[in-house]
Amino acid sequence: MALFVNQLTHIDVSLWCSKRGLVGCSWQVDAVLDGELGEDGMLFDFGEVKPWIKRTLDAGLDHTLLVPTEAPGISISECAEGIRVHTTTPYAMEVRGPKEAFTLLPWTAITTDSVAAHLSHQLTTQRPTNVHRVTLTLNDEEITGAAYGYSHGLKRHIGNCQRIAHGHRSRLYIWQHDARQPQLEQQWSEWLDNRYLLEQADIATQHDDVLTCRYHAAQGDFAITLPQQQCEVLPGPTTVENIALWLAQKVAIASGTATRVQAFEGVNKGAIATYSPDVAP
Repeated sequence: MALFVNQLTHIDVSLWCSKRGLVGCSWQVDAVLDGELGEDGMLFDFGEVKPWIKRTLDAGLDHTLLVPTEAPGISISECAEGIRVHTTTPYAMEVRGPKEAFTLLPWTAITTDSVAAHLSHQLTTQRPTNVHRVTLTLNDEEITGAAYGYSHGLKRHIGNCQRIAHGHRSRLYIWQHDARQPQLEQQWSEWLDNRYLLEQADIATQHDDVLTCRYHAAQGDFAITLPQQQCEVLPGPTTVENIALWLAQKVAIASGTATRVQAFEGVNKGAIATYSPDVAP
């Protein structure tokens, strides 16, 4: 007997890829539980499945940086902040933060299948008595139009969004003259894809085409060093609200046309902002 729950929750992470660098991801989670019926005629109460699995994911790899420790050019060490991850290919990057901000996996690459198998094993070891096996499937959201991945951290956030290198894969909708603009959506999504977004006030050093972002948050001290070409600097916190406004301003000024932007933060949530190049912000 099996019980299934589709789109049970979402996972938002960044991962390191030896070919693409820092990648923002949002994965939908489907779950199948195999086991035996209890005396109540149920395998597992639907009302308990979601919070049990979600608690495990939230306390584990969700909103962390996934690091394949066997990938080329990666070194891991301890540091004052907790853990230091240094990479050399496809570009040099250093991330420092508390150990809870990283998921270190002994693989050469991060894939949805390998992460799903890892999580399935973890949940199976914690299963209720009459559940024999838990199997998760991770999928990217099906997006027919433009989408981009980005990574960031929010130092003022009270939850795990304060971690300096977590990310999202997001839709982008742009309206001008009361109509969607697919060409603009694709153009700006390609420009943003796999960028690191940071707040101006968090820049610690900036020289030789390299930028370091550093801040203190409730969970500890964080720092990230990247090539400047991988970064975009916002005047304020990189919340989805500010991202939507920042993009609306950039698109409107570049096109000379009043613009409305709907920026997503991962799956099914986000913010909407409008800007006219003829009106001061």
